[in-house]
Amino acid sequence: MAQVPLTPANPATRVRGAFLSDEPISSSLLSADVSAPTAGACVSFDGVVRDHDNGRSVTGLQYSAHPTAETVLQSVALQIAADHPEVSLSVAHRVGALTVGDCALACVVWSAHRGDAFRACIALVDGIKANVPIWKEQTFTDGGTEWVNSID
Repeated sequence: MAQVPLTPANPATRVRGAFLSDEPISSSLLSADVSAPTAGACVSFDGVVRDHDNGRSVTGLQYSAHPTAETVLQSVALQIAADHPEVSLSVAHRVGALTVGDCALACVVWSAHRGDAFRACIALVDGIKANVPIWKEQTFTDGGTEWVNSID
């Protein structure tokens, strides 16, 4: 991604990437897009597929996205940048089939100070989980499947 000068007044210049991918992602892959000489803190988050859920052994997840998911992801990222003018960020979410250990959500937030970066990263992850229309179906070692958060 081409580097655009960071402008605190314009959140769009501080969102360096916000996209869905059917290829592997990680915060380390995103970090180069976000780094800046003014930044003294980098907070990253890699949400990975774990091998268990509610006492059952998990073998993998299948992520499905609504056609608007990438646009919503971009909107969430822009809102976080607007709410936190001291940060720049990049975020990616996987779609498709993932196995245990694969990264499903990668976020990187840079700021001059760690507190700002931590707060913005938490808000970014929470905003994505609450708003982006991406669903996951778990596959268990016993052959069963379950859509996550689809049962009350």
